[in-house]
Amino acid sequence: MSDLQEFPTDWQTALVLVAHPDDPEYGMAAAVARWTGEGRRVVYALASSGEAGIEGMAPERAGPLREAEQRASAAFVGVDEVEFWGFPDGDIRNTSELRSKVTESLERIAPQVVLTLFGGPEWAPGSPNHRDHVEFTAAVVAAFDALPADRRPTWLFENGPQPSHAVDVTDQIDAAVRSLAAHQEYLSVLDPDTPVIDQARAQIDRMTAPRADFGGVAAACFQRRRGPA
Repeated sequence: MSDLQEFPTDWQTALVLVAHPDDPEYGMAAAVARWTGEGRRVVYALASSGEAGIEGMAPERAGPLREAEQRASAAFVGVDEVEFWGFPDGDIRNTSELRSKVTESLERIAPQVVLTLFGGPEWAPGSPNHRDHVEFTAAVVAAFDALPADRRPTWLFENGPQPSHAVDVTDQIDAAVRSLAAHQEYLSVLDPDTPVIDQARAQIDRMTAPRADFGGVAAACFQRRRGPA
């Protein structure tokens, strides 16, 4: 097993591109908390408002609620720039419209680092990826690659099962748990029998487990898709 590399540090702005509310919290929030604590700028951009994501709740109610939960969640890890693009939850596609929006955001925010979702078809054999995630990440990669070299961010990472880089998040676990637990309504419907804080703790502990290939410390992990090794 090869050791993971340290995540790059020579950058100031990161753009987190995801499909739905709560997507940043499952694998990225602890790293984001560390970065904002170091004075770096992190911006969240979400393709949808997650309006189809709460069973039994009408989309016109669920969308604003999930936006509010995402903003509260982001604040726990030091992010105060959160935007929603209005693409349809559950029907996100790698269209020219979506690629154009990604391009516009890359050029407007001018990050050095872009973080997005795992875009492969399966997390593991028999564990399919969400179709929205697959389509969204394909659009992000296509838009990234289409930018002229002199306007392209330095790195593109995805939050996937075969990481190449890691961030020591030993001191950011509690912030990440609070960040995920801010999705109170969503999580309480998803698993009504388990307290939201316990759900959040279990997920964050799983996603930031100590890594033998990274010095045995709690780590948030990312796979490099583009940029220098």
